[in-house]
Amino acid sequence: MKYTTEILIEKPLIEVAKKINSVENMKHWQEGLVSTEHISGTPGTFGAKMKLKYNFGSRQMELIETITMQDFPNEFHATYTTKGVRNIQQNYFKSTPEGFTKWTCVSEFQPTNFMMNAMLFLMPSAFKKQTKNFMTNFKNFAEKGISVANA
Repeated sequence: MKYTTEILIEKPLIEVAKKINSVENMKHWQEGLVSTEHISGTPGTFGAKMKLKYNFGSRQMELIETITMQDFPNEFHATYTTKGVRNIQQNYFKSTPEGFTKWTCVSEFQPTNFMMNAMLFLMPSAFKKQTKNFMTNFKNFAEKGISVANA
């Protein structure tokens, strides 16, 4: 399943790039994020791997992020792998004539087991909604300093 999500952030491109490229800031816009752990490579560069742990109430999830392209302030691509699914994400950032930032996120979810294949087929809107939530949370953090940490 592949889809594109866009959002306008009313902050300059350079400011958005600095905020989104910070591991420390992730807790402020990725709801449920419990911890990050560098695994290999030079942090923030091509090939670097990081473990991300999330807690969604009674459900825990662990993802491995592998950076596949890092060209801030314009692009950041990564693959996120967890049990049952791989998410290939391409993020593009462009300055608008008003001096704001347009963030375009191209997400492709590839199931790696039958259960996730069924979920992607039956509930594609849940995945799209999660992407939009993360992007909206980042917008609120970047523009207004609103954090989802301890929310």
